[in-house]
Amino acid sequence: MQSVIVTGDSRGLGTATVQALLAETEYQIIGISRSESENTEEFEEEYPDRYCHINFDLSNPEKISDLYQEELKPRGPIYGLVNNAAMAYDDLVTNASVSPLEQMFRINVLSSIFLSKFSLRDMMLNRTEGALVHVSSVSTATGYKGLSMYAATKGALEAFSLNTAREWGGRGIRSNCVVPGFMNTSMTDSLDEDVKDRIYNRTGLGEPTQQASVAETIVFLLSGGASSITGETIRVDSGTL
Repeated sequence: MQSVIVTGDSRGLGTATVQALLAETEYQIIGISRSESENTEEFEEEYPDRYCHINFDLSNPEKISDLYQEELKPRGPIYGLVNNAAMAYDDLVTNASVSPLEQMFRINVLSSIFLSKFSLRDMMLNRTEGALVHVSSVSTATGYKGLSMYAATKGALEAFSLNTAREWGGRGIRSNCVVPGFMNTSMTDSLDEDVKDRIYNRTGLGEPTQQASVAETIVFLLSGGASSITGETIRVDSGTL
């Protein structure tokens, strides 16, 4: 059975993506995050033959080689990778601090690159025409106060995805980005309600982006129906203006 890896599966968009993949596809889903949650435990109980969770700290990209050899490769050929996990270091750039900034780049960029590296190698080894989907952010195209450093990590991911699409398209491997707008997740819980309202009022729909809509887009980009789509950034952002 081919596998799809989803990082950050324990909550938020990662959970929604795993749920949609399990319901709509026949893939084995491998979820990766620092710890389990009620969501991952429910998936393991309901889909014992098609879902497994791996505890792994993505701030340690140098250990992804071991993760692949010991945990990912034995679970069968990799078909897809969803680089969803992210850390948000929200602050003005004038307050930038090396330690949290470095950690954010390690999680958001370096681990995504190294997971892609080993997924691509696995796809080539097994002659799999697979798909990578990277979760970016609306902040790469629409400015928000305090998100310049976070946006920099997501902009790097978009550039990486585009060039990966060019490098490996000849092997039938696709790479795309999904660009969600602001969703009601733990990453936005710290925002004041009036701040949220101002953000949502900047959208054409005047409402938060729905996690299910983003998750369904990810499922589509992994599917054969998207076989001619690569190197794209697909915005799912309630029409952020």
